[in-house]
Amino acid sequence: MILKLVAALVAFSLSGTVHAHGDEKHEKKASGAISTEETDFGREGDPKKVTRVVRVDMSDKMRFSPAELTIRQGETIRIRVKNSGRLMHEMVLGTMQGLKAHAELMKKYPGMEHDEPYMAHVAPGKTEYVVWQFTKAGEFYYGCLVPGHFEAGMLGKVVVK
Repeated sequence: MILKLVAALVAFSLSGTVHAHGDEKHEKKASGAISTEETDFGREGDPKKVTRVVRVDMSDKMRFSPAELTIRQGETIRIRVKNSGRLMHEMVLGTMQGLKAHAELMKKYPGMEHDEPYMAHVAPGKTEYVVWQFTKAGEFYYGCLVPGHFEAGMLGKVVVK
C-alpha cells in the first residue's frame, strides 16, 4: 500500500500538470518570484506584462461562465476568478489528460494541498487571480477539482490561437 501511494505521488509530481486540495486557505508564494517552469499549457505570467483581464465566474450549478476562452499564443492574461456560490470552488488550468488524472487522485487524497500559479482556490463570495502566459497554441482546459465538481461538469475550454 505504501509503495502504491509513493508511486502515485511520484508519478503525479513528474506529470507537470495540475494539483489541487481541500477547503484550506492557500497563500500565494511569499517571494513574489515568477516561476520559469514551462508546462504543456504555458507558464506563470509576469503581472507587469498582462495584456488584458479575463473574468470567469464559478457557481454552485457546477459551471464556469464563460465556458470557453479564446487567447492569443504568447499573451499574458490575468484571470479574475469569482466564486458566486456558497461552496468552495477552484479554477485549475491544464490539459484534459492532466485534469482527469488529478481529479481521480483527488478522490483518493481529497486533503492534498498545493499552491501552483495555474490555480485559484476561491472561497464562497470571494475573488482570486491567476496570471498566466499561454505559450503554445492548442486547446487547454480549466476545471474545478474539488471532489465531485469536475465529474458534475465543472469544466471550461481555453482555445489558444
